[in-house]
Amino acid sequence: MPTTVVTNIGSLVTNDPALGDGPLGLIQNAAVVLDGETVAWVGPKEKAPAADTAHDAEGRAAIPGFVDSHSHLLFAGDRTQEFNARMSGVPYTAGGIRTTVAATRAASDDALDANIRRYVTEALRQGTTTIETKSGYGLTPHDEARALRIAAAHTTETTYLGAHIVAPEYADDPAGYVALVTGEMLEACAPYARWVDVFCERGAFDGEQARAILTAGQKRGLVPRVHANQLGHGPGVQLAVELGAASADHCTHLTDEDVDALAAGARQTVATLLPGAEFSTRAEYPDARRLLDAGATVALSTDCNPGSSFTTSMPFCIAVAVRDMGMTPDEAIGAATLGGAKALRRADIGRITPGARADLALLDAPSHVHLAYRPGVPLVSSVWRGGVRELV
Repeated sequence: MPTTVVTNIGSLVTNDPALGDGPLGLIQNAAVVLDGETVAWVGPKEKAPAADTAHDAEGRAAIPGFVDSHSHLLFAGDRTQEFNARMSGVPYTAGGIRTTVAATRAASDDALDANIRRYVTEALRQGTTTIETKSGYGLTPHDEARALRIAAAHTTETTYLGAHIVAPEYADDPAGYVALVTGEMLEACAPYARWVDVFCERGAFDGEQARAILTAGQKRGLVPRVHANQLGHGPGVQLAVELGAASADHCTHLTDEDVDALAAGARQTVATLLPGAEFSTRAEYPDARRLLDAGATVALSTDCNPGSSFTTSMPFCIAVAVRDMGMTPDEAIGAATLGGAKALRRADIGRITPGARADLALLDAPSHVHLAYRPGVPLVSSVWRGGVRELV
């Protein structure tokens, strides 16, 4: 591939303090040189080396491609009626997942593939260049494995979530379902997954069930992630840190001990916050300020799913995190890029530095702060993913 210089960048977020100002490594009047799939050079535009082609950013801000480290894109069906009821006063529970399970089981492979393609493209238009997604709406060995197989054609970040809820046919035998999830289903799904996840929550799986599922996944070579402490206080966060999970996701209801554990385990377990879920369920937002001040590593993600957070927009999540979760605009953009990369244990994404993957987005704005300053406005004008200009 030819080299490309993106020049006349008004403000560049590198996420490398060694390259620029502050934690975001900001460079004003910058340029970036792309060589194939990687970033070859970053710095002031007047010092940029020659390249085969040039793109004039015309003063726009540039940011790393967003890293959405938590989504549920493999599903079929619609839950508009559930959302409408919730907005009319019916509280959210995990039970609605069963509606999506029935629709997903009935959908063809082609329909599921078309759905995930649509949502990945939708996310790309909003600057997301890396996205993790989970199974969890099949809940049989066949349906979970086919979900992951289909997902693997669209992202390398696939997560086995057979433990989303207890499958309807096992409603009276949760122990039998845990045995299925840790046995036959795991064996069918492991070849298509990098991660193993569990919804450790009242109405889903308790601490001991979650431990059994995650440790079985570890023995099969999968790295744990945990849906933790979304609907109330519980063992999920402590279990995530204890098992060295890559992330504890939601983290809405935390004790002081939970916060201390996430701070102590910050190098291995990221606290991934999902404000779309609280927005869509009118629930209490997680306190990002409390986590950041304690020294925890924080990521932002969409939790895109049909029941409780039907959005693929990382800019929307940034705006909510700044408005309602105590994050500064700098912290929010860092959490939506480098934080997500850490939650996926990736050093090649979430930053614009020499050797990183050439994932970046230009904004129709002079600064990344506009992502929070102008909520709801489609600011992403161009996106490069792996050095290819995907959005013009």
